[in-house]
Amino acid sequence: MIVAFLNQKGGAGKTTLALNLAGEWAGRGRRVTLVDADPQGSALDWSQQRAREGIPRLFGVVGLARDTLHREAPELARNADHVVIDGPPRIASLMRSALLAADLVLLPVQPSPFDGWASAEMLALLREARIYRPGLVARFVLNRCGARTVLARETAETLADHDPPVLATTIGQRIAFATAAQSGHLVGELEGDTLAAREIAALATEIDRLTVKGIVP
Repeated sequence: MIVAFLNQKGGAGKTTLALNLAGEWAGRGRRVTLVDADPQGSALDWSQQRAREGIPRLFGVVGLARDTLHREAPELARNADHVVIDGPPRIASLMRSALLAADLVLLPVQPSPFDGWASAEMLALLREARIYRPGLVARFVLNRCGARTVLARETAETLADHDPPVLATTIGQRIAFATAAQSGHLVGELEGDTLAAREIAALATEIDRLTVKGIVP
């Protein structure tokens, strides 16, 4: 399965979710490759930091910030159970390529009416991709939800009848994500049973269920 995290708004948390989801699947014994399709190369930087710290590699990270991604990602998928794409912000050609490559598109959004979750441009690109990939599945992911859960609940209710719909799993605004990233770790590798790690595990499980139910091929 090829999963792409996409959002034209910077700071939505694509890289953090992509890395931690890849790590969660790798921890479950899956063969995972993460594709850094963002020219900023944040996932590659994380991987290099991990190597400098001498932390064992859980999954491969490759840089493919090219509009040929839709042709190259399926080749990577031949030798992996999951390919996770950390997509680019606001680069239409790269985003189109990632959309055409993916089996499942995840759109991270923060629970805010000003976060651009209804971005006309992003949804237009998704509709365009579905002309060529009618079976392309997409879901919103509520990310960086603060302690004030009323706004998150209201956003989830708003998106419930939206196309694409929102996943049930929400990810909190947690210091653990930044703490782990600074040293090349993942939240699942931090000491203690952190809420962040449990949220990522729930996200991975929910996505797995989409596959089991046949919603994602």
